[in-house]
Amino acid sequence: MVDDDSDDAASRGLGARDLIGLGGALVAAVVGGLVVGLVLDNALGTSPVFVLVGIALGIVAGGVAFWIRVRSALGG
Repeated sequence: MVDDDSDDAASRGLGARDLIGLGGALVAAVVGGLVVGLVLDNALGTSPVFVLVGIALGIVAGGVAFWIRVRSALGG
C-alpha cells in the first residue's frame, strides 16, 4: 500500500542534482569573491585586504543563494 502523502513529500524534496547545484553555487561564490579580491589587491597593492573582503562577501552571497534555492525547492 502506497501513501500518496509520502510520494508528494518526496517530489518536493531536493534531489542529487539539486544538491550538486547548491554546492557548485557555494563554491562559485566563494572562489569568485577570492578572485575579485586578488585582482583588486594586485591592482591597488593592498594585500590581503580585498582578498579577505572578497571571501567574506562570497560566503554571504553563497549563503543567500543557498537559502533562496532551498526555500523555493521546499515550497516556501
